[in-house]
Amino acid sequence: MPSASPSQTPPPVHATAAILSVGDELSLGQTTNTNSRWLAERLTSLGIITVEHVTVPDDEPALVAALLRLGSIAQLVIVTGGLGPTLDDLTRQALAQAMGDSLVEDPLALEQVEAWFTSRGRVMPALNKVQALRPTRAISLQNLHGTAPGLYAVLAGADCFCLPGPPREMHPMFDAAVVPRLKPPPGRTVATRVLHTIGIGESDLATRLGPMMKREGDEGVLVGTTASGGVVSVRLRYEGPLAPYDADHLLEKHMREVRVRAGAYVFGTADDTLPAVVLKLLHDRTQRVGTVESCTGGLAASMLTDTAGSSNAFAGGLITYSNLLKQQLAGVDPAIFAPEGPGAVSRECALAMAQGGLERLQTEHCLAITGIAGPGGAVPASGTRPGKPVGTVYIARASRQTEGGRVSTDVRHFTMNGDRHAVRDWSAKSALAMLRLHLIGAEELKLLRQAD
Repeated sequence: MPSASPSQTPPPVHATAAILSVGDELSLGQTTNTNSRWLAERLTSLGIITVEHVTVPDDEPALVAALLRLGSIAQLVIVTGGLGPTLDDLTRQALAQAMGDSLVEDPLALEQVEAWFTSRGRVMPALNKVQALRPTRAISLQNLHGTAPGLYAVLAGADCFCLPGPPREMHPMFDAAVVPRLKPPPGRTVATRVLHTIGIGESDLATRLGPMMKREGDEGVLVGTTASGGVVSVRLRYEGPLAPYDADHLLEKHMREVRVRAGAYVFGTADDTLPAVVLKLLHDRTQRVGTVESCTGGLAASMLTDTAGSSNAFAGGLITYSNLLKQQLAGVDPAIFAPEGPGAVSRECALAMAQGGLERLQTEHCLAITGIAGPGGAVPASGTRPGKPVGTVYIARASRQTEGGRVSTDVRHFTMNGDRHAVRDWSAKSALAMLRLHLIGAEELKLLRQAD
């Protein structure tokens, strides 16, 4: 494609980067922004630190302002989205305005767009012709996986790359057209690691990590924590002159220290998920688990089956939302639901559900969950009986012991905070965490929000 001369001298190195995501669907939260994370991780692996993530709607003035500001604070700006053929795709126009430039049709870019349709036996709609426009001082980047050519220009002293939004188009364009043009600072290595924990709060984990989290770092390694959906992750980052091999060795040493301090609360690294880790533990033992769920309505089972290959270790689940089905499907004693009985949300009911599910599903393990997810359903105190507020949850685990066919059990009472979604989500994850603790022989550990 034709190479127009950039309007300014490009920066000598790319020490820092800014990522700009464009689209109403992103700014309104209708679509999860996976591009930003992917780009930041790739840039970090190349030794370039991302200093800011920005999302703007399909609004030309907002996009122009963001381009100019980010170009002034980072040596590299990467934009995703807004390169489509419709009226709300404004990245080309915004880039030209920010550069003080005008748009011109790029004949080779147009040829590429037309070829994409021809190869599929289609005639290019007239609307798609706009995708061949570029600022006169910009360069078009070939797209082999879609109709939107990318753009490269020098803007406010920064190298600016505009890439298509769909990941299947953006990823290969980044590798083919952006990576060869990147200039990481010489002699600097950036390396990262992540460890995930479950069942411990962020402040409790920070206390355990202690001086490892000091902001000046230890041996150049920065340690921080982030919490999301009940999982607290420990993030380690090295940035310095060590060679990549030595940096990796240093991070591994610090990861071992984190594992010592956090103990069995650590369940995985990088892309590990709690359900996947639990399923692997079961698979390695040639064992299976089943579930009996009330307030979570099958959420724990869904988390397990979201993982490919789950059928090797997950037998199935019973959704016993009503008391009648708790009796019919899980064999819970009707006396539990009698006026003087402990009720559906109780230690006794959770245990009966787990034991009944163990027999009916014919598995080595069974998890049972019963509780009050809210917003209604709270049980007021009556006489000597304490009340059961929203967020009251009982979770039971029943497991067959190899010796003599005995069954071991564990029942825990939680008081969950948050809305209905949070209560159900944390209940399902807590059940999986309980099974994991049993499988690794660490049942003595308490879990976050455990009441007794």
